Amino acid sequence: MLHSKSFARRMAFASPTVFIAVAGLFSFVAYCCIYAFRKPFTAGTYADLQLWGIQFKIVLVTAQVAGYALSKFIGIRIISGMTPERRSTYLVGLVGIAMLSLLGFALTPFPWNAAWMFINGLPLGMAWGLIFGYLEGRRVTEALAAILCINFIISSGFVKTTGKWLLTSYGVSETWMPFTVAMIFLPLLLICIWVLAHLPPPTEADKAQRAPRTSMTTQDRKALFQRYALGLILLVASYLILTIVRDIRDNFAVEIWDELGFKGQASILTMAEIPVAIFSLLAVGLMMFVKDNFQALWLNHALAVFGALLLFGGTFLFQHGMISPVIWMISSGFGLFLPYILFNGVLFDRLMASFRERGNAGFLMYLADSIGYLGSVAVLIWRNFWAGGMSWLGFYMELCNVGAGLILLFTVASYGYFLRKKQRAFPHAQTSINVYQQNYD
Repeated sequence: MLHSKSFARRMAFASPTVFIAVAGLFSFVAYCCIYAFRKPFTAGTYADLQLWGIQFKIVLVTAQVAGYALSKFIGIRIISGMTPERRSTYLVGLVGIAMLSLLGFALTPFPWNAAWMFINGLPLGMAWGLIFGYLEGRRVTEALAAILCINFIISSGFVKTTGKWLLTSYGVSETWMPFTVAMIFLPLLLICIWVLAHLPPPTEADKAQRAPRTSMTTQDRKALFQRYALGLILLVASYLILTIVRDIRDNFAVEIWDELGFKGQASILTMAEIPVAIFSLLAVGLMMFVKDNFQALWLNHALAVFGALLLFGGTFLFQHGMISPVIWMISSGFGLFLPYILFNGVLFDRLMASFRERGNAGFLMYLADSIGYLGSVAVLIWRNFWAGGMSWLGFYMELCNVGAGLILLFTVASYGYFLRKKQRAFPHAQTSINVYQQNYD
């Protein structure tokens, strides 16, 4: 207990740079470890297995994403109503359920083991909101979110590379490999949760700039949604498209790279994502220097538009043989993950701060996530029964082209909505930060 109090006290008086380094590092590693419970099974191909005429890997991915989607709907209530005191206990408990589900997957014979992947997705869908809860509502949230969100880009590839390594170098079976990977990462995850649990809460200066973050009741959530219904629907629609494209890229990265001519090169799953991670980290992290919340909100929209244009442009150039497969995967990855990261760690946080809304960004994130993953399940089912003849590479390219256009449309409309909302809420020239943070400048 003495060590716990000593660490918390030191972090309370740490400089912003030290706080970002410690909180960012341990939150990043924590969620990377969460990926070790969720994504290693996708390193397998399960090529010789089918269930009801469906490739078994599609069955496994669909089952897990269905559980994950349901978890997001449950998380709308649990995450938004979570108190800081219960956060770590919930996180450890959810990880324990996920670990047992992977053990069940290994011990249960085909095809019944597919049910365990649904159970695996149920707890893990709430892990992101619990970890982000340690970081939101701070003046350095952008920097912390940028570091945390790099997981979306490199951790899945890293975990799949680890899984491939166990399959090829140690002969671990495709059913035991996911549980083995999870056990490797478990001790490190527990250490990270301890550190995060002892971070100090947001300061008074943090609350002045970003608005206080509190748990939300059902009435709080309903009232918040009603106040910004059209704008939130547009943002959720954008996130729906981003989630669908990102899930196909992530869950079937092995197949896409194989079709691009990189079969057997496990390292490409990680190496090609490193530039995407670096560019995204810089773009999102620099947002913390934008003090005015409304300016940051508009920049979030602008970066999402830029991402959509890059996603479409890179795909167009690749389809016409003007760039290499690796350059295309990097450019399309940056165009996809830049807005995806903004939605998961920055945009909703700035939206709450701009309009001085009490509550937490976790509610809005899980509202968007629940719809996004529900759409992902629907697209997987549609692809299997109505577009099964299309390769994963061709399917991903089509999603990039169509998705980019829809993201562009929804984001521009969202910008117009919130601009009008701002003009009504703040008819005079003063910005939100000038009004509420004048005692802290």
